[in-house]
Amino acid sequence: MSTRSTSRREFLQFSAAASLAAWTLSHRAHGASSFTAPPFMSGARDADASSFLVPGALERRKFGKTDMQVAVLGFGGAEIGYEKTDKATVAKLLNAALDAGLNVVDTAECYLDSEVAIGEAIGARRKEYYLFTKCGHVRADGTRGDAWTKEGVLASVERSLKRLKTDAVDLVQLHSCSLDELKKGECIEGLEQAKKQGKTRYVGYSGDSLTAKWAVESERFDSLQTSINVADQECIELTLPLAKEKQMGVIAKRPIANAAWRYDAKPESGYHETYWKRLQELDYAWAKGDARKNEGLDGPAATAMRFTAMQPGVCVLIVGTTKPERWKQNAELLAAGALPKEAHDSIRARWKAVAKSDWIGQT
Repeated sequence: MSTRSTSRREFLQFSAAASLAAWTLSHRAHGASSFTAPPFMSGARDADASSFLVPGALERRKFGKTDMQVAVLGFGGAEIGYEKTDKATVAKLLNAALDAGLNVVDTAECYLDSEVAIGEAIGARRKEYYLFTKCGHVRADGTRGDAWTKEGVLASVERSLKRLKTDAVDLVQLHSCSLDELKKGECIEGLEQAKKQGKTRYVGYSGDSLTAKWAVESERFDSLQTSINVADQECIELTLPLAKEKQMGVIAKRPIANAAWRYDAKPESGYHETYWKRLQELDYAWAKGDARKNEGLDGPAATAMRFTAMQPGVCVLIVGTTKPERWKQNAELLAAGALPKEAHDSIRARWKAVAKSDWIGQT
């Protein structure tokens, strides 16, 4: 496909074709002049044209240099694993999402039984979606613990394939291993061997900050999965430009900042606490008080997702849920397209004014 920049008018046309109803609602709320072409469209390869021709379809983007065209909203398997969601609910959730346009499912061998649940729920529909997983935190005997040797990575991949009920996945990612382990190279060699054996089509790195930067610069990975959200913006300058330059597929993890705005007081969970503290200082008007209850296009969930989706190079957002209807609801919000320019710029400006030096990407 050819390379070209996308004008404001073209972006509006694409968003309208993807979801006319959602665009119309946004258009009435903000006015056409409040929209701007998002940076990810500038100089990027065209998305699959067919994704813009079906009303209600979610935008699809070229995933780096791979052959994959990914829907901008994917599914993250951590929550169904850690929340121990029952099999019937997982099956209902994932099948409904596939019917609504989902084509990227991302999980990991350490998300408890997430891989098993996914394999049982949609293994029979394997040709309808791209399957991503991560390795490195489960030993060959199935116990938790780091396994960054070449043999450990290969054993992890084999385990994942069995649990996912498939002969091969589309992407295996090193799951936040340290910079020292990356530099040793064994874990990367394990991934490359799995690719040669046909057990994964592509290999990637999932992580943040300077370690992610090294992974991108190494040019040994097809993709980068990293934290990008309104409360975690280090990567926007540190790694995203490099990943885009090297034509890597970029997966945004934690794209809604763990929805940390939901909590009135500091949450007990460490998974939510860091972003909650940051949001207190960032003090976004749309993420505090009664504004937190807004489920519309200018509410916190839509604002957070649309902000992340318009960052340069981002291909797909990974959002987890245990609610069968949630994926489709999120897709409808994302189909509205880019945030108004002033909303995006105010979020970036506030980050630059408030962020501290230790506000690095959250693994």
